[in-house]
Amino acid sequence: MNFRHPLGRARGLGSAKSGTGHFISQRITATFLVPLLVWFAVAAASLAGADYTTIVAWVSSPIVSVLLISLVGIACYHFYLGLQVIVEDYVASDLNKLVTLIILRALCFLMAVAGIYSVLRISFGGF
Repeated sequence: MNFRHPLGRARGLGSAKSGTGHFISQRITATFLVPLLVWFAVAAASLAGADYTTIVAWVSSPIVSVLLISLVGIACYHFYLGLQVIVEDYVASDLNKLVTLIILRALCFLMAVAGIYSVLRISFGGF
């Protein structure tokens, strides 16, 4: 029979003090994504039907390039944070969890690098 208080049995079994930081990071990235996505949706709608040179000229604008790079970087990080929570909650084996998180981090990083590279290449006249 165990005479320990339930709180005593539960100590040390929680999120190891990382859950709050993760929660705040996810909310901050979501807060930045809302205006960026609204801006992008309005801009994409206004460019509907535009020719290739018009879109390249639009992306080549310094302000647009910075906003697009910010959108790609923040979106990929927010995406990773969401996937991390899912993996930590639903993958039972510690080894599988670790391998999955490493693969997801690498894929999200590669997506961010590819998106930022594409914006920079268009901005500097590579296409």
